[in-house]
Amino acid sequence: MAGGEPHACATGRMNSISTYVRLDVHKATVAVAVAEGGRGSEVRQLGVFENRPEVLIKLAARLSNKNCRISFCYEASPCGYGLHRLLTSYGHTASSWRRH
Repeated sequence: MAGGEPHACATGRMNSISTYVRLDVHKATVAVAVAEGGRGSEVRQLGVFENRPEVLIKLAARLSNKNCRISFCYEASPCGYGLHRLLTSYGHTASSWRRH
């Protein structure tokens, strides 16, 4: 990817983060943006999905690469805490951010 930093997946290091996913969580929906290829990569809107566990796990599986991890970031709110438990129970990295 031109302009992106090299990431560990390209060099064969296991368990490195290659995809950053930002989740804007609401009661009924989750808006998803993705930066693939490491920090500094182009960010693109992936879409708005139903806020249901089976939908979000399927999305995470679609974004996953068996050699690299995904880092999810979600808004720290009552709607985000269940999402954190769900994602981390499947082995993904998830952290919150606070909107000002």
